[in-house]
Amino acid sequence: MDSVLHYADEHVFDALYAKLIPTSMAANATSEFAINWTRDNVLRQSLSIFIMVTLGGWFFYLAMASFSYYFVFDHETMDHPKFLKNQVRLEIECAVSAIPGFSLLTVPWFVGEVNGHSMLYDGVPQDLKGWLYLVASVPTFLFFTDFGIYWAHRWLHHPLLYKRLHKPHHKWIVPSPFASHAFHPVDGYMQSVPYHLYAYLVPMHKWLYVFMFVFVNFWTVMIHDGNFISHSHIINTTAHHAVHHLYFNYNYGQYFTLWDRLGNSHRQPTDEQYDANLRNDQKVMAKQARDAELIEAQDELKAKKKAQ
Repeated sequence: MDSVLHYADEHVFDALYAKLIPTSMAANATSEFAINWTRDNVLRQSLSIFIMVTLGGWFFYLAMASFSYYFVFDHETMDHPKFLKNQVRLEIECAVSAIPGFSLLTVPWFVGEVNGHSMLYDGVPQDLKGWLYLVASVPTFLFFTDFGIYWAHRWLHHPLLYKRLHKPHHKWIVPSPFASHAFHPVDGYMQSVPYHLYAYLVPMHKWLYVFMFVFVNFWTVMIHDGNFISHSHIINTTAHHAVHHLYFNYNYGQYFTLWDRLGNSHRQPTDEQYDANLRNDQKVMAKQARDAELIEAQDELKAKKKAQ
């Protein structure tokens, strides 16, 4: 993030802030604000990062989700009885309004990175060991963050948190790609914490970290895209995540099925998820809708009993 911020300052923010600071203030050499509003000012860094992450989040979300919606998503899915009226518009509104909240909560992590408090490093590896470590950082990052997301996601299904934070995302029982970022801001932030935490605990090349951060968002869109091609039992595919949205209490993982298997929350997709003819059959859709309603009613009953 430090390099990204450096280029943004050089090409955008230096000129922008110079225009925003009143001329009379800038001309007054004794003005503490004018003197201290420099690149290393934490408030300026926070504002700049918030602007970049918000605008970048909007752009990436709308671009990737739109591409997936028009070129990958199975539009027959929209005939499902659990696909809401005007759902795509509602998903977009939810995501666009939530992204600034994600960004604001994320700012302290990035400010820490910019000021050298993380384990991110720069430079080109100088030997084979360095290159091997760089390559190994990818599966290590995925393994660590998948573990963290699994538990964050599973805790968000606890009755005390689900209704307040995670239920807005499960409004999309049959999601489109635009549901990928349609969260409550705190929900989305909690599931992003493992990514930031990794950068503070494990050394990782900063540009690889930026790449993985982009990949994470791409993957989030992809598992909501309705493409059920992969039949993997190891990877948490789109079909696995479709099961999660339909039946709520299964497949909490992000990339792999490992933690769900160990946590006894794995549910392998069936032919009705993989076979397009079955998946879009009205009888199958109706049964899925009934099952989803039954599970939701049972969960609400359990929550009420725990609250008593």
